[in-house]
Amino acid sequence: MPIVTISRQFGAGGSSVAALVAAELGAEIVDKKLIDEVAGRLTLEPSQVEAEAERPRTLLERLVRSFSTLEPGMGAGWSPPYPDPLFDPRKEIIHLTEQVIREVAAQGNTVIVGRGAGSVLLDRPDVFRVFLRAPEAARVKVLMARFGWSEAQARRKMHETDSNRAAYIRQLYGRDWCDPDEYDLVVNTARISYQATAELIIRGLTELERLPATVG
Repeated sequence: MPIVTISRQFGAGGSSVAALVAAELGAEIVDKKLIDEVAGRLTLEPSQVEAEAERPRTLLERLVRSFSTLEPGMGAGWSPPYPDPLFDPRKEIIHLTEQVIREVAAQGNTVIVGRGAGSVLLDRPDVFRVFLRAPEAARVKVLMARFGWSEAQARRKMHETDSNRAAYIRQLYGRDWCDPDEYDLVVNTARISYQATAELIIRGLTELERLPATVG
């Protein structure tokens, strides 16, 4: 059963391409669903988990800052959300994210977007790893149209998001997010349409399935 991981620069069409590939394969897309699953298991809000996805800074730091803003009179009645002082939300989110990625990969027929899935599943030769990129100018136009941002806003958010994603992979897995050797297919979506990119991925899966099985 096919397993595709899609890493992507912000604005390069990761979600759009994933939807096209999943539709062709009749596969499940794992993107926001992964966040919801992790949040449910940790009894956190999805927004808290999403804020940590592909970011190097810690949720714990933000929680501490938010607690410090409580009014003095509220302190006595406040109960911390994590009774165990050794509980590290950041580590738990990462651990569960990796666990859910492995669970869905074990079921097969899935397209996993982001979350370092290609690195998490590095020991699996049956995973087809894709990286989507595009020049900054092209991605800025996409983001301006999608979110209604100004050019300055789009460029700033693009740089911030890409830097966070690269740092996340480097810190957790010691790998270079942009290194083409990490992937089976790298596509410039400013030159190749989303539909054509999806077709290339399907073709790549077909070629991968023809390779002899690797004995571990």
